[in-house]
This record gives sequence, C-alpha cells and structure tokens, in this order.
Amino acid sequence: MTPRAEHPIRHRRRVGRRRALIGALTAVGVTGAAVAVGGLLSSAGAASAWPEAKGSKPYQRPSRSRPLTTAASSGSTARANFGSGGQGGPGPALRAQGRAVLKNVILGSPAADGIHCLGSCTLENVWWEDVGEDAATFKGTSANSTYTVRGGGARKASDKVFQFNGTGKLVVTKFQVSEFGKLVRSCGNCKKQHKRTVVIDDVDITAPGKSIVGVNANFGDTASLREVRVHGDTKKKIKPCIRFTGNNTGKQPTEIGTGPDGVTCRYKDSDLSYD
Repeated sequence: MTPRAEHPIRHRRRVGRRRALIGALTAVGVTGAAVAVGGLLSSAGAASAWPEAKGSKPYQRPSRSRPLTTAASSGSTARANFGSGGQGGPGPALRAQGRAVLKNVILGSPAADGIHCLGSCTLENVWWEDVGEDAATFKGTSANSTYTVRGGGARKASDKVFQFNGTGKLVVTKFQVSEFGKLVRSCGNCKKQHKRTVVIDDVDITAPGKSIVGVNANFGDTASLREVRVHGDTKKKIKPCIRFTGNNTGKQPTEIGTGPDGVTCRYKDSDLSYD
C-alpha cells in the first residue's frame, strides 16, 4: 500500500488493520446506522447550510468477495457512522473502484480513514462531519484517472482533507471546508510518485486552516485556483498554494515556496476573496 504523505512509518503499522467497505445510499457498506435527510447540492456560494438528520435506516455491509464497482444513490442523504478516526485510526470507511459514484451521504463523527478511490471516482454531495485521518484519498494508477468532488463539505480535519497519492486529475468544486489543516495535498513522499493535476473551483474556505493546496513542483504537479472565497481570515494566514520538492524515499518533503508562480501554482490574487 502506498505510504501516506508525511506519515510513512505510522502508515506501515496500520496496513494489517485495513478493511475495505464500499458504499452509498442504495448499495452501501457501513458499520452503524444511516440517517436520511433532505438532499442538498448547490453552489457553495456563501457556504450553504449543512444537512440535518431526519429519520434513520440501518444498512448491511456487503460481502468482501462481492465488491461493488459502482456505489451510487439519489434522493435523500444518509448518515453513516464508522467508529474512531484521527491520525493512526482504523482503515478506510469506504473503498471505491471502477469509476465509482458516491453521493448524498453524511459521514458521521468521526469518519475513520474516509473514502479511498482506487481509480476514477465522483464524490457528490458528500459531507464529512468530523474528518478522521483524511476525508478521501485518491489512488488511481492511470494518468487518465479523474477524481471529482462536487458539492458537500468537510470540517474538523486536523491534517489533510483530500490526500492525492495516485496519478491523474482531481477537481474540487462547489465544496466547503472549515477547521482544517490542508484542503488538498499531493503526496510528498510516496514510494511511487506521479505528476498530479489539482483544480479547486468555486469553494468556500473558513478559518482556522493552514493551506488550501500543496503540490510537488519537481514532479510536474499543477494547482489551479478559481473562485475561492476565504472566510474569517482577513489577515490572510491560510496559504493558498504551497510548492514542495517531493521524494519517493519517505523523507519529509521540502517546502520551496508559496503563492502564484504561473507554472505550479496557477492563480491570480483576484481568484481569491476574503471576508
């Protein structure tokens, strides 16, 4: 399993405990109950309200010998509780493969090691109430892999929200995040490194937080920011884009710069607004 950025040693100790669950509203593998609420999906705009739980419905975890290639749902939103989270917590709550679509789900508090996309995937209207290790990790091995996070939101991420370990393109749009360390981080010390493309478009960022995106300049990563609204950070302490020199040896990556440079960090000051 690919080492997790900036925590390679601790990650190796957890490998044996990883368990794969695949899920969503109509075909879901969860531990605990799911609570249906009205679906929400709109432009992040002024940070739309989080969905509220209404009613409940239990789900059964699918057989590991019968993995789902597409996890999709429509209509209402469900809450799923997965147990303890945080750095060093249990394995992924959900594992998606084969262009999976996961939508209209609230991941309860905490959300273990979140969602692992093993290839192209779409996470639509997914809400993380309390991010565990990471909200989602993208691990596709094809340069044509595309990962889309559309709508939804995340809060209480002590470190990363989205971890980009694989290759391809990650698009985060109409999303909101608060109380976080990093919104997106391209893996700084995975054993196998790739060129990664990140697009962050039409999102709401609410302080406190440390950075919006971190990418590896030496591996050809790019990060584009558009229509990013930052709330509660008038002193601009949250760094929009950090450039690193990454490695494949497990060592701590080196920060080499911040701000737009037209090559790795692709945005203008006007692409961000503050209030």
